[in-house]
Amino acid sequence: MNIIRTEMLIALITTLLIGVGYLIGSESVMLIAFVIAAGMNMFSYWNADKMVLRMHNAVEVDERTAPEYFGIVRELAARAQLPMPKVYVIDNPQPNAFATGRNPQNAAVAATTGLLRSLSAEEVAAVMAHELAHVQNRDTLTMTITATIAGAISMLGNFAFFMGGNRENNNPLGAIGVLVAVLVAPIAAMIVQMAISRTREYAADRRGAEICGNPMWLASALNKIARGAQQIHNPDAERAPATAHMFIINPLSGERMDNLFSTHPNTENRIAALQKMAQEFGGRMGADRPSASPEPQARARPPVQPDPRRETPTQSGPWGGNPAPSSEPEKPQQNPWGRNPTGPRRGRS
Repeated sequence: MNIIRTEMLIALITTLLIGVGYLIGSESVMLIAFVIAAGMNMFSYWNADKMVLRMHNAVEVDERTAPEYFGIVRELAARAQLPMPKVYVIDNPQPNAFATGRNPQNAAVAATTGLLRSLSAEEVAAVMAHELAHVQNRDTLTMTITATIAGAISMLGNFAFFMGGNRENNNPLGAIGVLVAVLVAPIAAMIVQMAISRTREYAADRRGAEICGNPMWLASALNKIARGAQQIHNPDAERAPATAHMFIINPLSGERMDNLFSTHPNTENRIAALQKMAQEFGGRMGADRPSASPEPQARARPPVQPDPRRETPTQSGPWGGNPAPSSEPEKPQQNPWGRNPTGPRRGRS
């Protein structure tokens, strides 16, 4: 259903581009705008992973520096039948995570130290599964195509403003058509672009729950991350707001509502969808989930259904075997993410 909705929205924004071209009355201008927008976005498509990781000061980790965090990602990737992505940690107290990369062969996942300290092992596994779902669904490509068309529409609006439209065309709307191209079309394109982004989040939630084996783990993680994002300022994200749509929860301050201009669905709606998914699948989803811990007894633990509204779920499941850490993110906890519980820290002067 989410795939069909995405295709319909892409068709809608494509129709909007054609309509704006008609209002301006020049196929050559429309082609120029599309080529410029495509060039800009293709550059971003090939280089966005490096740019975004650099913007957020991400540090790559491996099995030696963060053995169990790395192991969780590795086992989830195997479960999803994906190539092993590069794994990064961001030294930031706000709990959050994102995935980037132009395809599964060139993917990377990143989690903040705030997320690794404040979430349980099961919850981190669910978050990483969500990010791998974005990789598997090739959402980076989808958003690049959408951004290209939306960018072309905005450029056409600018062309119409400066040129006043093509007076030699047969556009019956005249000045009204130019006004629509300048003001209405770019806003409409942005709304459709945001709608596609929200749709892809729902799809990644569902696929991520399937990969990790328990929708309620992701529901609990989303609740914690949303509260953390509201309470903890993320200066790196505020300096680069264009990257906000990549995170599992909007890292910017002031984003609370599920409105037309939001890049993320309302967290309550996402949790409700995951709860419904858990009811649909019952206990079947958790029956064959993998374990990041080598101990055989960890695999034998029964499924756990945490309440996403509880402050600190108390389960100790197969992803690490340690109890959930304290809800106070400031205190370094003993946890499954590696020998340095706060992750690697970037150099400071």
